[in-house]
Amino acid sequence: MAATKTTGDESTPIDPLATFARNPMPFATLLGIRILSATPERVTAEMLVRDDMCTIPAIAHGGAIMAFADTLGGCATSLNLRDGSGTTTIESKTNFLAPAPVGTTVTGECMAIHRGKRTMVWQTRITSADGRLVALVTQTQMVLTA
Repeated sequence: MAATKTTGDESTPIDPLATFARNPMPFATLLGIRILSATPERVTAEMLVRDDMCTIPAIAHGGAIMAFADTLGGCATSLNLRDGSGTTTIESKTNFLAPAPVGTTVTGECMAIHRGKRTMVWQTRITSADGRLVALVTQTQMVLTA
């Protein structure tokens, strides 16, 4: 299903990957997040765990993992907004299940649980290259109307 942006009575197809490439979020760029695929129901991305994102010992800091998931939820929500609307995270819960060592690439898959008019709920599974579940994040995004 192609994503669309709605303006009044018109809907026009959009290319989510091209949209994110043209207008990247500065913090996502800082984290080195690379969007792999995007639809209104699911966004998948990857992030290299760099030394400056780690704790001691050299594993990804929980804040970096949470920021990765939050970014994907915001991107996913943006694909479901009417023109002129925005979004902000109002709740997020993270279960950390395994470490992500420096130098590894983690993959995040953010899937819709609820896509409503006022809120959207997303669940992001963050896995290591070998498929091990690193974290499970559930977040609620509020839709900000123009």
